[in-house]
Amino acid sequence: MAATKLLTDLTITAKDNIPPQYIRPLSDRPNLADQSHGSQASIPLIDLRGLEDPRRRSEIIKQITQACQDFGFFQLKNHGIPETEINNIVKVTREFFKLPESERLKYYSDDPSKTTRLSTSFNVKTEKVANWRDFLRLQAYPLQDFINEWPSSPPNFKKNVAEYCTSMRGLVLRLLELISESLGLERDYIDKALGKHGQHMAFNYYPPCPKPELTYGVPGHTDVGLITILLQDDVPGLQVLNNGNWVSVQPVPNTFIVNIGDQLQALSNDRYTSVLHRAVVNSGKDRVSIPTFYCPSFDAVIGPAKELIDDDHPAVYKDFTYAEYFKKFWNRDIATESCLDLFKATTNNNNN
Repeated sequence: MAATKLLTDLTITAKDNIPPQYIRPLSDRPNLADQSHGSQASIPLIDLRGLEDPRRRSEIIKQITQACQDFGFFQLKNHGIPETEINNIVKVTREFFKLPESERLKYYSDDPSKTTRLSTSFNVKTEKVANWRDFLRLQAYPLQDFINEWPSSPPNFKKNVAEYCTSMRGLVLRLLELISESLGLERDYIDKALGKHGQHMAFNYYPPCPKPELTYGVPGHTDVGLITILLQDDVPGLQVLNNGNWVSVQPVPNTFIVNIGDQLQALSNDRYTSVLHRAVVNSGKDRVSIPTFYCPSFDAVIGPAKELIDDDHPAVYKDFTYAEYFKKFWNRDIATESCLDLFKATTNNNNN
């Protein structure tokens, strides 16, 4: 796959054709005619209003417990993030991907270890088939350590992204307390387990695709971190695997979608599951999605909480550093076996 040209620019010349490197094998294509659209209630919608009230907090924790056990995903409303910040981050994302190719390519890299990088697909080093997506990924915490690396164009990019990242961190920290309590752990358990904490985000851009039935924006995968908070624009594309069916998540204005990542599955000793999800594309509209990934610092040691281990629930995973996990995750094809399987307590140490 040519690293000198991004998908966004290829689509200008591709017109009605889809380049062969994006065409998936017949057995691995989205069946766009057979998918469960459902209503927005298909994924639990949790209202954070009144969180300060003890009785209301208890009810919210029960809802989070149920959503994490049954779905691995939930939506959030009344989350406290100003609508202006949401609109600004979507606007500046679209502006970035409309910059001239020469300006965008200043940030291109196929090295997953780079803390600010523009790339395409998922991991161009490991994939046999490319994905219909360009993305800008950047580290966001501690903010002062990374903001100078971020793009200077569009003019408001750093300002808008910094505001959004700060607000998202505040929301995540509230969620971590609620998730800790939902597992029967101390309120600050997950906070402490993450070491110094890590936060990064992606700006995903999915151009219109002439033949969306032949490819994916991103194929089915789980997320490497602890939790992900996703902002979608008004174009559907996210699908979640639930009870063997791919459920399309219809965008709801001013809400976020939260999903469990691999680190939380390990920490919860499989009480909560990191669920497969994917992005499909369409022929009519481009789509923007902006996930915030919250994760441990690289030196944090992750493993099942001791309080969740007993004779009936032995430790499913051995302890590992997040750096070990992250390296394994990025050195494999996104569509291959679950990375968590490599860290099971019964896995041979040669897999480390």
